[in-house]
Amino acid sequence: MDVTALAIPDVKLITPRRFSDDRGFFSETYNAKAFKSAGIDCDFIQDNHSFSARKGTVRGLHYQSPPFAQSKLVRVLRGSIIDVAVDARKNSSTFGQWVKTELSAKTGTQIFIPQGFLHGFVTLEPDTEVAYKVDAFYDGASDGSVKWDDTDLGIEWGLSGAEASLSEKDAKAPKWADFASPF
Repeated sequence: MDVTALAIPDVKLITPRRFSDDRGFFSETYNAKAFKSAGIDCDFIQDNHSFSARKGTVRGLHYQSPPFAQSKLVRVLRGSIIDVAVDARKNSSTFGQWVKTELSAKTGTQIFIPQGFLHGFVTLEPDTEVAYKVDAFYDGASDGSVKWDDTDLGIEWGLSGAEASLSEKDAKAPKWADFASPF
């Protein structure tokens, strides 16, 4: 398993090894011991799975406030996405900065996003499926979001607002300037 720190070093790109033959491949996508030796020491307790029918579906930027803040391990089961993490930790030297990476079922790459980050993605293909592990249970009262295309953040999503397919929650999310970080 190859683990690489991104421009914000707490966010990691993970590339599991694949063993291929004429039938397909086998890949170990999570191993607690390997992750711990790479500096990722999370007790993942819940798996989530999302399906997006349309290319251009945006999910995010989401977070859960403490004590239900979540670290995430995200991978694509079908299709591809641009995945984004925004540092929302008030005392961080990278507060308000973001990183993005492309994840796809074809490559099998994953991203680890620690607690204290906003998270979102946009689908690059129709019928995209994303799975992610989290280290805290979902709590509706702790759920929050920030506007995905806020110009103060300047995230380069590769699509315009007119092309984006959004939930009502994401369409009404507050701007970054109005976000009071709980982290």
